[in-house]
Amino acid sequence: MKILIPVDGSAQSNRAARFVIRQWLQRGDLPDLTVVHVDLPLSAHIGGYLGAESVAQFHARNSELALRPVRRLLAKAGHIHEEVMCVGDPAEEIVRVATKGRHELIAMGSHGRGAVGSMFLGSVVLKVLSRSKVPVVVVR
Repeated sequence: MKILIPVDGSAQSNRAARFVIRQWLQRGDLPDLTVVHVDLPLSAHIGGYLGAESVAQFHARNSELALRPVRRLLAKAGHIHEEVMCVGDPAEEIVRVATKGRHELIAMGSHGRGAVGSMFLGSVVLKVLSRSKVPVVVVR
């Protein structure tokens, strides 16, 4: 099984990784895991001012910070995984990576922000659910 875990460095995305570890790795199943971080693009004004190299370093640093906690969790579980770093709309990039990589499942955490936070899914999760042909497990 190929599973995609989108991460943003939050407790919610770490929770999704722990869910995958519990559900598959600890049972002895060894799914093919890909962890993806999508960084939002900088505005053209800021990007033009900083230059391409500085912008690339900025995105690489953000991805490193977001991937580090899940990388540690998976290493502790003894699982090797692939990492993908993208810049763009998070939902669109998650769906693109899942489709292109022929993943069979997306396991993602939900921030659930809103007036009654626990009742609502985050906007990225909602977009992924509406656009993805790959099944999505939302971990809260």
